[in-house]
Amino acid sequence: MSETQIYSLRVNGKLRDVTDAWLGESLLYVLRERLGLPGSKGACEQGECGSCTVVMDGVAVCSCLVLAASAVGADITTIEGFTDGALTDVQQAFIDEGAVQCGFCTPGLIVAVHHLLDNTPRPSEMKIKEALSGNICRCTGYGRIFAAVTRVIEQRAQQ
Repeated sequence: MSETQIYSLRVNGKLRDVTDAWLGESLLYVLRERLGLPGSKGACEQGECGSCTVVMDGVAVCSCLVLAASAVGADITTIEGFTDGALTDVQQAFIDEGAVQCGFCTPGLIVAVHHLLDNTPRPSEMKIKEALSGNICRCTGYGRIFAAVTRVIEQRAQQ
């Protein structure tokens, strides 16, 4: 039997204690099962689908590929960290454009879009496609997702 560990992670701006953890647990597992943040989804567990996307120290990463213990000292933002109770403009655009179908990929896509637009406020079509290329959606065909991103870009440009 392996020993369990206790460490802290900074998630959504708050230091959270992780107790009774095994050092080999993925960040995705720790977020969902140990810290009660179920927004990031686990699908492929191989970093191919993007459903578990979080922002770690300013970089969008697949949390299924990150060892949670290696994230000590990092600043982690999950889908839960992008809202304070009200929908963000990205979330609202996904609803308005019909980009939310079954919803499984939606949290990872929302995080990826926020990350993109926070770093590149007026991305080209190619940059949008590149930023979302790591996120798989089996329902929408991506047209509605791209329309949602375009809507947010246009709305923000008018502000």
